[in-house]
Amino acid sequence: MKTILTTVAVLALCSAAQADTLRLLTWGGYAPENVIEMFEAETGHTVEVTKSNNEEMIAKLRATNGGGFDLAQPSQDRIAGPQAEFGIYKPLDMSKIDASLFIPSMLEATKGNTTVDGEIYAVPHVWGTSGLVVNTAMAADVKDYTDLCNADVAGKVSYRLKRPTLIGFAYAMGLDPFAAYGDEAAYKAILDQVEAKLVECKPNVKTYWDGGDELKNLLRSGEVVASMAWDTGGWQLNDDNKDITFVAPTSGALGWIDTFALPARGRADDAAYAWINFVMKPEIAAMITASAGNFTASQGGDEGVDDALKAKYQASFPQEAIDNIKWYPTVPAGLEALEGAALDRINAAN
Repeated sequence: MKTILTTVAVLALCSAAQADTLRLLTWGGYAPENVIEMFEAETGHTVEVTKSNNEEMIAKLRATNGGGFDLAQPSQDRIAGPQAEFGIYKPLDMSKIDASLFIPSMLEATKGNTTVDGEIYAVPHVWGTSGLVVNTAMAADVKDYTDLCNADVAGKVSYRLKRPTLIGFAYAMGLDPFAAYGDEAAYKAILDQVEAKLVECKPNVKTYWDGGDELKNLLRSGEVVASMAWDTGGWQLNDDNKDITFVAPTSGALGWIDTFALPARGRADDAAYAWINFVMKPEIAAMITASAGNFTASQGGDEGVDDALKAKYQASFPQEAIDNIKWYPTVPAGLEALEGAALDRINAAN
């Protein structure tokens, strides 16, 4: 009996020694309390959450040379550049991540956009897109960004004078702006073509919207029947008017992904990998979607979501639309200045 008790005590000590505190640097809503409680109960690890955003995440990790946290969730376009410049992350050991839990196209896109010197630095978690929000009863022919320039919606469209508009129109015109990121002259040539198109399209624009509430009011009133906007905004409007919804453009919605990345001096890698695999389970992913409002890269993670939201998501994103999303890569130095100049000229044009 004494031997059995001793063995149990040793096992308990070993288990306690292996249990780590996961210091998680993340966004609001990505680590809800009910998920943390389930993770802690299943693994024995504990979780400390620090809520942040991209700029603060980079600043915190730079200040500590990649220390202070065990798992961070920067957007995928904030990894390769900071890693190359500051070395604030460590490569992922993909053998410790269950790849079958991820939507394949999202996993491959994120791996590709976060590879530095042959090493993978991130996998996807929460994502969203911008595309088209359309009143389908009044603008049924609007299927792509350039359709906002059609005569039948003249004076009743809106979009922002921001870089997503330049990128979206470029793709709809058969160009590939992201492929030109490494060639400033080639990118400038694409911007010139898009600028000309957007100047030509100005008579169609009711207004260039700045805030989400402004755009929602324009769509609710019928002053605007088609716009570039985010997926969640379109689904929210659908609650009020079933004719209004988010449409993934035929040339591809523009997507952002918040990732999982290991800070360079993190101390609890095992807990970090355990968290990644835990929250990517479909049933857990549905809980995070309910908390964050956006879907995750979990394969089948939409199935457990509220029926109304799931129906909107599945109508907007059949598999081919998901696979056609154009994911934002890191923006090379100098390109944002070119974009800003083009947007200024579009705004000033008569």
